[in-house]
Amino acid sequence: MPAVVLKPENLAALVRTVRGERVLLDADLATLYGVVTGDLNQAVKRNLERFPADFMFQLSVEEWGDLRSQIVISKGMRAGMRSQIATSNARGGTRYTPYVFTEQGVAMLSSVLRSPRAVEVNIAIMRTFVQLRRLMDSNRELARKIDALERKYDEQFTVVFDAIKELIATDDGRKAQPKRRIGF
Repeated sequence: MPAVVLKPENLAALVRTVRGERVLLDADLATLYGVVTGDLNQAVKRNLERFPADFMFQLSVEEWGDLRSQIVISKGMRAGMRSQIATSNARGGTRYTPYVFTEQGVAMLSSVLRSPRAVEVNIAIMRTFVQLRRLMDSNRELARKIDALERKYDEQFTVVFDAIKELIATDDGRKAQPKRRIGF
């Protein structure tokens, strides 16, 4: 398989949100590291004390079903970069629910997988998580600014709507008064 270009914009498409955490699937990490998913998980199991529940966890059947239905291959991703979980192997697909790794779990993988490719991949993934965090922060700031503008303009529009209501009420009051007939 040709090497994947390790850019944050390519890797960000692989980051999923599960249980409120941004995570990467074991199969996607294995593809990035250039290893088989089972080998990656075996290396983790040999060093399980390095991976507490907030670094890595296994998806429940329900979470896996929900996540599988959400997986979409990005147009910008190369064919070799798509998630292994979206395709079936010769035995009919995965036989277990996958493991997912949080940012800290991915960082810990660098101590378990020591190849030059693993170092390169970990650096790229850490940069991706940092970029996603910055993006989330800028979105929060933008949301605060929009909220402030809405409050400001809601107050101004309230004044306008009150004036319109007063004009309508005044006009209705004039219509209710009997008019003087002109002529005979």
